Amino acid sequence: QVHLKESGGGSVQAGGSVRLSCTHSGAPMSDYCMSWFRRTPGKRREEVAFIDRAGQTTYVDSVKGRFTISRDNAESSLALQMNGLRPEDTAVYYCAAGRVCLFGEDYVNYWGQGTRVSVSE
Repeated sequence: QVHLKESGGGSVQAGGSVRLSCTHSGAPMSDYCMSWFRRTPGKRREEVAFIDRAGQTTYVDSVKGRFTISRDNAESSLALQMNGLRPEDTAVYYCAAGRVCLFGEDYVNYWGQGTRVSVSE
């Protein structure tokens, strides 16, 4: 059973930066593709960044050039560096792991509990 735990959320002004971290335990992280999702009130959970086992990344258009996903298999950790934050980035952010390496919520096997990021004007 994989356990994921996020940290690093908080409040920031527009234009600022936040770095989210996720620790992965229970199985080798190198066996999984990893993602960051977010959910805002009244909206579906949205995948914003994906990284496969080889380190190839995919981003949703709204965060390209501002967010960077990275992984450290030796440390069993995943990160999301978020720069140039906007009020519309306000959400609960979730770390996710999947054995099938495809972009999309259907391919997630494990979820973290989420960490909140609030961006003010």
